[in-house]
Formats: sequence, structure tokens, C-alpha cells
Amino acid sequence: MTNEQLYLAIGLPMLFNAAMTGLLIAYINSRFGSADKRFDAIDKRFDDMRDLWRAELHRVEEVLDARLRHLEER
Repeated sequence: MTNEQLYLAIGLPMLFNAAMTGLLIAYINSRFGSADKRFDAIDKRFDDMRDLWRAELHRVEEVLDARLRHLEER
């Protein structure tokens, strides 16, 4: 067996495996990219809900402060 035949017998399967691994990694990255977009939408909803809760808490604090001032004035 010559050196060229040995290189082909070992090198071609290695190149094939490397190419298939690269394709698999590219496919998995694209799938995770779409999942990240969905998680970004969920994060946005959580941020919106947090802002809503803060606004409601601020409104409740104002009502309680007004009632407390009213009681203190009596």
C-alpha cells in the first residue's frame, strides 16, 4: 500500500465526518436560534408584566398614603 492510498483511506473518511459534523452543528445552531427568539418574546412579556405590577403597586401606595393622611388629619 502506498502512502497516497493510505492518505486516501484515512483522510477521506475523516473529511466526510468533519463535513457532516459541521452541517449538524449548523443545523442545531439554527434550531436554537429560533428557540432564542421565542424566549426573547417571553422575556418581553415578563418585562411588561413587571412594569404593570409596578404601576399598580404605585397606585395602591398613593391610595394608602391618601387614606393615612386623611386619618392623621382627623
